[in-house]
Amino acid sequence: MVDCGFTLKETLKRLERLEVAPTELDALLVTHEHQDHISGIGPLSRKFDIPVWSTRGSLLSGKCGRLERYSIIEGFQDFHIADLKVMPISVPHDAREPCQYMFEVAGKRLAILTDLGSYTPEIVATLSTCDGLLLECNHDEEMLWQGPYPRSLKQRVGGPLGHMSNRQAIELLKSVMNDRLKLLIASHISEQNNCPKLVQTSVAESIGWPEEEVIIAQQNEGFGWFTLD
Repeated sequence: MVDCGFTLKETLKRLERLEVAPTELDALLVTHEHQDHISGIGPLSRKFDIPVWSTRGSLLSGKCGRLERYSIIEGFQDFHIADLKVMPISVPHDAREPCQYMFEVAGKRLAILTDLGSYTPEIVATLSTCDGLLLECNHDEEMLWQGPYPRSLKQRVGGPLGHMSNRQAIELLKSVMNDRLKLLIASHISEQNNCPKLVQTSVAESIGWPEEEVIIAQQNEGFGWFTLD
């Protein structure tokens, strides 16, 4: 499980909806120490004795809570959890040592890439090998700058260590698109500064996919299970 920013009660509710028991979780992977990603890590790990993986920077932030079982990701080196290969990805974000992840099993690769204000050549090279991608489409730039956020927050969100705009996400997608990519999920969509339909339409048009094939991760419902064939 990657990140947990919910209360324990809400987390268990969402796992039940997906028909997953918390005792089935082999590990909790931390991307960074912001509260909407980390606040539930400690309670979930302690209650069900689930090991936590984190970069040293995220762990030393002190925001993970008390952890009884944890491993440190050193230098963004690959590691394994059972037969799942985990490949940490260094990303530009305003946290201590943020990372995202690509996973490989049975020859298929799925990457999760959210919470980054810009992308690097290394990120492009990594994503070019994906079969599936969950990608941040956080904000529409015009909606952000004309919206209700204070100027300082607008500058943070729209800055190089903030969050990915629709335009940036589309540029990145165009750089990594190939016949291997079969699953695309747009995520981390701002309720104040974006619109799911806008994301779906603009992304689909830019990469030549039918709109319904661009999956939208909703804030409240998330999304269901998908298979990489």
